[in-house]
Amino acid sequence: MTFHIAMQPLIALVAGILILLMPRLLNYIIAIYLILIGILGLVR
Repeated sequence: MTFHIAMQPLIALVAGILILLMPRLLNYIIAIYLILIGILGLVR
């Protein structure tokens, strides 16, 4: 049995929750999100 989770929606969900909980970290959360999405795009 194989279980596959798409990484981009999961990362977006975590980033959204972090922004709601800690709005002061907005710039860092967006930067990390963009870096992770870029790395995932290059790897695939």
